[in-house]
Parts: sequence; structure tokens; C-alpha cells
Amino acid sequence: MSRTVYVLNGPNLNLLGKRQPAIYGYETLADVEADCRRVGDELKLEIEFYQSNAEHQIIDWIHEARERAGGIVINPAAFTHTSVAILDALNACEFPIIEVHISNVHKREAFRHHSYVSTVASGVIAGFGTQGYQLALQRLARLIDESQQ
Repeated sequence: MSRTVYVLNGPNLNLLGKRQPAIYGYETLADVEADCRRVGDELKLEIEFYQSNAEHQIIDWIHEARERAGGIVINPAAFTHTSVAILDALNACEFPIIEVHISNVHKREAFRHHSYVSTVASGVIAGFGTQGYQLALQRLARLIDESQQ
């Protein structure tokens, strides 16, 4: 199994550090990417890091990952609660998927409690701030290692 991991980020995460810092913190998406690359190096993972506000672009990256990756870390952001299309794309993947949310979505508005992505995810990490990405990469590395034994 490939040691490439796609880290996919959905809408408005390009505003991380600027948008609602009381909820999402002051780290930027560039900070998250740098941290993912550092952790990826430690775990011997190749990181492909992307963000888009466009649903179709995220789906295209999922399709690309099917051919190249050993797993996906995805923070679908608002698409979590709305996108059957992203769910369908993820359902076509035959590797682990870890869903990440910076905030604890279960402490927020009721509509945020439902996730289409969770139904296909190997695990869900929510409420750990941007550290959730590190935890997701650690878990994916273990799952990839276990699949190679």
C-alpha cells in the first residue's frame, strides 16, 4: 500500500486563523500544512495537501487519491453535512479515511451533528483543534503499516 496520504480541506478553511478564531484558533492553513508535512516526514508518509471551496475539486482529488494514495485525511468542513457526492467518491476508495474537525461539532449547532463522511470513515477526530490532523496522520500510518503485514 502506498505511503502517500491526501490531506483534503473543504470550504472556508483557507480562512483559518482569520475566521472565527474563538472556534477555530489562530493557526493558519499554511501552519497546518507545515505541521502535516513535519509529522508526515516523521512517519515516512508523503503528504499531498489541498484545500478547495469547490465540491467538484475535492471529488477530483478523492478520485486521484484512489489511484495514488494509501489513505485520506479529510476535513470536509461544511460539506460534511451536505455532500452525498463526496460520500460517494469516498465510498469508491479501498483504503482508510480519517475525518477531522477542528472544533467539537457536537457542541455546536444541531445541523453540524450529522456527517455523511462519518459513515465511510475509519475514524473521526473532532475538537482537538489543528492537532487533530497530527492524530489522524498517526492513525493512518499505523493502519497502512498493519495492512502491509
